[in-house]
Amino acid sequence: MDCKAARELVPLYFDGELDRATARELEAHLDDCAECRDALVALDALRRALREDAPRHAAPRELRAQVEAELGQHRRRTPRRVPRPWLALAASTALAFLAGGGAVLLWQQQAAPPIAHDLFESHWRALAAASPVDVVSTDRHTVKPWFAGKLADAPLVQDFAEQGFALVGGRLDYAGSERVAVLVYRHGQHLIDVFVLPASVGAAPSASLRDGYALDPVSLGGRPAAMVSDMDATERARFGALLAAAR
Repeated sequence: MDCKAARELVPLYFDGELDRATARELEAHLDDCAECRDALVALDALRRALREDAPRHAAPRELRAQVEAELGQHRRRTPRRVPRPWLALAASTALAFLAGGGAVLLWQQQAAPPIAHDLFESHWRALAAASPVDVVSTDRHTVKPWFAGKLADAPLVQDFAEQGFALVGGRLDYAGSERVAVLVYRHGQHLIDVFVLPASVGAAPSASLRDGYALDPVSLGGRPAAMVSDMDATERARFGALLAAAR
């Protein structure tokens, strides 16, 4: 893959819209091309700036009163066609957008934190791919050395098949602009991604839910990590305890 093709794919990769094969091809290019990596980092910086630094404007009281009055008149004219709960939602949405910064505010409230967003997207890309792993093995003595040649600090790898959480293998992915190790486990029909976060990423993101999937901060070998899966809360807690006790 050359830089021209990579630059066209970087925004799609950033938004989690590439298939697994194309994403892997782009990642191989990013490993060797500082300029294209910088383009990916710039997108992440732009997203952070929009979320953290974009101006917000509250609607003036006069505007709020005017919109509510107009909506009240509309409700009196068409009481059966527009249920009251939807009028309230329409009013709040209209106020946000008329305020002149409402679009950014509404998007910010709904968006996941940047790292959490990346981890959810990575998990979903893996589920859609032909294989969710780059190295397929239930043997930790195979998986850990595979990471050792690709990351400065290979993660602790353990199989928990006896407890019902079998090691499937591992892969490399990105959290922001940082490469991270992903350990993949299976529990029944559930596929579990454990992202072992480098120090440059900082602490694991807070627990969150998105589209039926859960992200849980966990610890693995004393290192911060994050688990993404669609297991129920009880099973997630049980597996999190196994990871925390691993040595």
